[in-house]
Amino acid sequence: RSKQLLVLRIRMAHRRRSSSSSSTTSSSSSDGETTSTLGASTTTTTTTTTAAAGPGSDSGSGGRVWSGKGFWFDGGIENDIFDEATKPGSDDYNGTRWEHTAPGEHIRLVLSPHVGRRPAPKHVEEGQGGYEDEGDVPASADIGEEVELVDKGGNGPSAPVTGWRKYVPWGKKPEDGEHPHGELLGEWRATAIAGNDITSSCLYTAGLCTVAAGKYAPISLLLVVVSLYLYRNVYSEVGRALPMNGGSYTVLLNTTTKVFASLAACLTTISYIATAVVSANTAMSYLHDGIYDGFPIFWGTIVILGIFAALNLLGLSESANVALGIFALHIATLTILCVWGTIKLIPDWTQMKLNWQTEPIRSVPLDIFYGYCAALLGVTGFETSANYIEEQKDGVFPKTLRNMWYAIAIFNPLTSFLSLGLLSVDDIIENSDALLVRMADVCGGRALSIFVSVDATLVLCGSVLTAYVGIGGLVRRMTLDRCLPGFLLAVNPLTKTCYLIILGFFAVTSSLFLVSLGNINILTGVYAVAFLSVMSLFAVGNILLKYKRGAIPRDVQAAWPVVILALGSTLAGLIGNIVRDVSMFVYFIIYAGATIAIVMSMFARVRIIKLALYFLHRTFLDKYIGDWLRAKVKEIKRQSVIFFAKTDNLEIMNKAVLYTRDNELTERMIIVHFFKSQADIPPRLVERVKLLDEMYPKLRIDLVTVHGEFTPFYVNKLSEQLDVPHNFMFITCPSERFPEKISAFGGVRVITH
Repeated sequence: RSKQLLVLRIRMAHRRRSSSSSSTTSSSSSDGETTSTLGASTTTTTTTTTAAAGPGSDSGSGGRVWSGKGFWFDGGIENDIFDEATKPGSDDYNGTRWEHTAPGEHIRLVLSPHVGRRPAPKHVEEGQGGYEDEGDVPASADIGEEVELVDKGGNGPSAPVTGWRKYVPWGKKPEDGEHPHGELLGEWRATAIAGNDITSSCLYTAGLCTVAAGKYAPISLLLVVVSLYLYRNVYSEVGRALPMNGGSYTVLLNTTTKVFASLAACLTTISYIATAVVSANTAMSYLHDGIYDGFPIFWGTIVILGIFAALNLLGLSESANVALGIFALHIATLTILCVWGTIKLIPDWTQMKLNWQTEPIRSVPLDIFYGYCAALLGVTGFETSANYIEEQKDGVFPKTLRNMWYAIAIFNPLTSFLSLGLLSVDDIIENSDALLVRMADVCGGRALSIFVSVDATLVLCGSVLTAYVGIGGLVRRMTLDRCLPGFLLAVNPLTKTCYLIILGFFAVTSSLFLVSLGNINILTGVYAVAFLSVMSLFAVGNILLKYKRGAIPRDVQAAWPVVILALGSTLAGLIGNIVRDVSMFVYFIIYAGATIAIVMSMFARVRIIKLALYFLHRTFLDKYIGDWLRAKVKEIKRQSVIFFAKTDNLEIMNKAVLYTRDNELTERMIIVHFFKSQADIPPRLVERVKLLDEMYPKLRIDLVTVHGEFTPFYVNKLSEQLDVPHNFMFITCPSERFPEKISAFGGVRVITH
């Protein structure tokens, strides 16, 4: 089809900067599509057309109005609310904007210091719509007060001057206001959220490791401590280079293809599923063994999963302060148990000697290796901190990794060692599901065992909640990236929760538990394979980050041998867990395969629809659903993407086009260039964008040049004006001199170097 290159030049408004006159730019493709944009100073080149006054223009007010996301004024507009000092072009304008509203639309009015307690406004010119009555503006409104109004008298877009006009700031710059994620987490609150997840594994890891390694379990757990130490720098480097939520999905999304990143997200999904099931089942085991032995573990697990699904449907989420309290209680409980066990062990080493006289289960190396594979479950949760890194204060992320490593390095080997001194190997294996309750009973009797049971149940239930919250965030992110169906974002109007995600997660976790008949070995095996796959992919992401995004500044760098050893340690554990129990791998393949199939179908949905249309063609069904399917294809491809081009380098822009074609279902790409002065615009930029537009006939490529700086503030405004979410904005790899953090841009993606 014939295409027309759209080239726009926009002057972005800024604080303390006056605005100039405006114009309308539009270009139409052969199918009649018209594209409009908004700005304060717009000029056009090449084949675009300029309209003196489009529908809704106000040629007599000193400025023009043009369609797009509402009606925007630029220039002096007489008004009874705002006096001369607050009109555009004055010194007190401060980069604000004027906007028409539609009839019945709720708007926000901020009274300026020049208004005070002035009388309510009168009608504007006759026949121009206007205000219905003077009582709409409260006479008692104070200076600077925000008042919600309703445009009762407006006639909508057809009238040039109509209804209430909104006076709001462009928005605060990040350094001037609150962080977009609210109050940021300090070291200990950030540690507590992930720390509860990783330290809860102490409650079942020592027992499972002994089942696999026998008396060599403490050695296996020490090897896991070494492996986790290697991953501290691996995670720290990625977190400092790309401080964005999402873990392995985010790092792979910024270093490789979207499809490959989606595979990591699928494995993370399975990890969350297994986390919820194993944590709920272990919580019920501790409740059964330590508090009430008549409690049904099997059905209790389903009940716990259902209770937390209901709580999430009601809007319950994780609280950093509550997590810190639980974390402090759990660390105190583990400390008390270990101190009490040490006091009990020191006078009498008889049981320890008897255990070390037992024969290996297989052989010494194999026992240690399989014990190491099982013990890797003890570090699940280490990756959790990377999923909320944007909510942490600067420099906190590496500290959370350090604190979690200390906790695991102390408690996991120590509890295993003490168990061998207090209990026989057979006793440990028999009580592996709730080992710490058995240890507490031997050390301090019934009272201590109840205390440990309550703590264990509380922490493990917290892990179930973490899984629900984590899967909610991950699925929302994948849905916004169009990796999952959009209907999953359906929101309960009362609680504002994505109920389909929560109910779906409950259904999947319950089905896994029922299908496996509650077999803890199968469940932990699925858990281990999913978690180790995610850890390994994170190491792969680190390697790709070094190779393809080496210019991104970061103050922590993991040496190549460290990354390779870390990757090798988790791959060895992954292979070992599969070899150790192949039957478990079948369950993993079923659930992982189903998740991957759904995601892959989303990437191929246009091809699937076109294939369906091919077979429907020339059949009677075509007239019933054919048009609907064709409209669906257009709807899918309607989402535009933006690439920020710093120069007119044809090779880089071509890479961006190829990336877009291979990773996004779209038929429009907007190349944006920021400039400080007109002389800074690369001389061949328009020519080369036009060339790319002709080279790729199935992708419409437009150019927008923006008078401003490439900062988060301006990118946010551009996102609003062009109606392109941040996660569909692409950039090249920033250099070490880049003054901003990538996370400040709200999810902008690095796609090339």
